[in-house]
Amino acid sequence: MLTLAAALLLSPVSTPVELPSTPAPLHGTLLTPEGQTRAAAVIVPGSGPTDRNGDSAQFGIRAASYRLLAEGLAERGVASIRIDKRGVGESAAAGPAEADLRFSTYADDARAWAAEAAAKTDRPCAWLIGHSEGVLVALAAASNGDDKICGLVLLSGAGRPAGVLLREQLAALPEPLKARAYEVLAELEAGRTVADPPAELAALFRPSVQPYLISWLTLDPAKLAAAYHGPIFVGQGTTDIQVTVADAEAIKAAQPRATLVVWDGVNHVLKTAPIDRAANVAIYMDPALPLAPGVVEAVANFVLK
Repeated sequence: MLTLAAALLLSPVSTPVELPSTPAPLHGTLLTPEGQTRAAAVIVPGSGPTDRNGDSAQFGIRAASYRLLAEGLAERGVASIRIDKRGVGESAAAGPAEADLRFSTYADDARAWAAEAAAKTDRPCAWLIGHSEGVLVALAAASNGDDKICGLVLLSGAGRPAGVLLREQLAALPEPLKARAYEVLAELEAGRTVADPPAELAALFRPSVQPYLISWLTLDPAKLAAAYHGPIFVGQGTTDIQVTVADAEAIKAAQPRATLVVWDGVNHVLKTAPIDRAANVAIYMDPALPLAPGVVEAVANFVLK
C-alpha cells in the first residue's frame, strides 16, 4: 500500500471529463493522485457564474479555490472532479433558458457527477464537497439517499433558508421599497409568481428568474442536514463576510452527528484574510495565495477517515 509520504512525492494527473446531458454535455476536470486513489469527490460550485476553478470572470473573482482544493486533496490520495455548472465555462451550451431552470437541476447534476466520479476512479461512491450555495446543492442532491454519494463536506454555506438571508440583505432598502420587496418574497415563498416586481429590484425578482427562486426558497439547509443519515463535515471561517459561523452552527445543531470545524481568520474563499471588507475582498482576486492552513488537511482527514 502506498504511504501518504510517498503519495506526496507524486504529481496528480489532470484529465478532462464529459457528462452526457440535455441539451448539451457537462464538462469538468478529473484530478487523480499519481499513486493510489483512496477516495473520490465532486466539488460542487457556488452561486452565479462560478466555474470549475471557483472563479467568476463576470465578478472578477480569481481565487482559484476549487483548483487549489483539488490539488491539495490529490496530494493526499483523494481524486476529485471539479465542474463547470450548467451555463458556465465549457458547460455553457448545457444551460437552459432562465425561465426553465430549477434548483433541482443542479442537485440532479451533482448526483450524476458523483456517479461519474465513482466510476472514473473505481470507487463505490464519491463525496460531494459543496462550497457556498453548493452546500445547499449537495444537501439537496443527497436527500434521496443516493448510494453513490459517500457523504457531504459543506464549506462556507448558509445554514438558514434563503428567504431569511434575502430579508437580511433587503432590510437596508428604504421604505416603501423594502415593504414591497418583502411582499414579493412572501409570494414567491408561497409558490406564486409576481407579474410586477419593483423595477429597482429587477435583477433579483425579474419574472424569468422567479420559477427558479420559488424552487430555491422551499429548501432549508438545516432540515436537509437533519434528515441526512450519512457523514457530514461542516467547515467555516471566522472572517467570512458572506456567511457566518452561526450558519455552520445551525447545521451542526440540526445534525449533531456532523463534524464542525471553525477556521480562525479564514474567509469565504477559504483563504487567510482580515475582517476588513476591502482587504478581505482583495483576497478573492489573488490566485497566487494558497488556501488557509488546515483547510485541505481537515477535509482530507475527514474524507479518508
